[in-house]
Amino acid sequence: MSAVTCIEDLRVLYKRRVPRMFYDYTESGSWTETTFRDNVEAFTRHKLRQRVMVDMSDRRISSTMLDEPVAMPVALAPVGLSGMQCADGEIKAARAAERFGVPYCLSTLSICSIEDVARDASRPFWFQLYVMRDRGFIERLIARAKAAECSALVLTVDLQILGQRHKDIKNGLSAPPKPTLTNLINIATKPRWAIQMLTTSRRNFGNIVGHIDEAVDLSSLSKWTASQFDPRLSWDDVKWIKDLWGGKLVIKGIIDVEDARMAVQSGADALVVSNHGGRQLDGAPATIDVLGSIVDAVGDEIEVWLDGGIRSGQDVFKALALGARGTLIGRAYIYGLGAMGETGVHRTLEIIANELDLTMAFCGLRNIAQVSADVLWNPT
Repeated sequence: MSAVTCIEDLRVLYKRRVPRMFYDYTESGSWTETTFRDNVEAFTRHKLRQRVMVDMSDRRISSTMLDEPVAMPVALAPVGLSGMQCADGEIKAARAAERFGVPYCLSTLSICSIEDVARDASRPFWFQLYVMRDRGFIERLIARAKAAECSALVLTVDLQILGQRHKDIKNGLSAPPKPTLTNLINIATKPRWAIQMLTTSRRNFGNIVGHIDEAVDLSSLSKWTASQFDPRLSWDDVKWIKDLWGGKLVIKGIIDVEDARMAVQSGADALVVSNHGGRQLDGAPATIDVLGSIVDAVGDEIEVWLDGGIRSGQDVFKALALGARGTLIGRAYIYGLGAMGETGVHRTLEIIANELDLTMAFCGLRNIAQVSADVLWNPT
């Protein structure tokens, strides 16, 4: 295998090693996928000022997120079905993040459960919450996150209804994959993945199976999950969730200034500028394009983070220059997870950190806290 020097190298290797339905689950958006693509491409519209003849020694990219020290202002975003990209994927991603010194956020729709990850973690991780119609299940889920000593609750607010993702529908996405002829033929070409999956018993939604009576097999679980996203979710529910949780709360899924103001009013500690990776409203703006207006509106009152389209440390740097206090990466680390397991996630973080450090140096800075709009090139 040739040297892995960038995130694209990991993506190529990931595509070779993971079954098509799980690769497509990651590498796709809703409808025409315009927003999915623009999340990445929009970063190229922001240019940087290169500075020379300045002291570039003793550089520092460490920072804080929610007052937690982090090796760099990057966290691993919640990604559903990570444990189908690689056997025990959530555990491996959490370990890699812990080893590197950045936060890891576990999805409600993970394959490994909260308890699975907590048993393997030696430091607190974050838990991402989808609000379901079954509020009793949500209460129990929050209680489980508290028992696992999760240090923050990340409430995703942009999945009240599910965006239409053509590839997932055509592939018949499920966990575990249904034993159709097409799936079996494809899996036969991914022996590394198949052998690893045979070594684990974790092949279903660990936070759900065994915790609700309605889901006893693959069919009933799929029906329950699909019917449970709550279209009635409102800002009034945030107070209920905040009171139940009692700890640090992050609102994820904000791309509008008015919604950002509502997130501040809700008492959240941070908000994530996110369009769900282009998987919900196709035609919505790229997150980096709306970041500045949201920071201008609420950035003095709440930590503003960015999620969506980040494929390099330079993308992280541009987000910070536009006012973000932190960033989340999703697809970038899933490429690493599917390609090389825990080692691949750690390699993703090494690549991001190296690119962030070098970009900062080329722009004439030595400390990540110094990054501001001054590093952006303005042709006027």
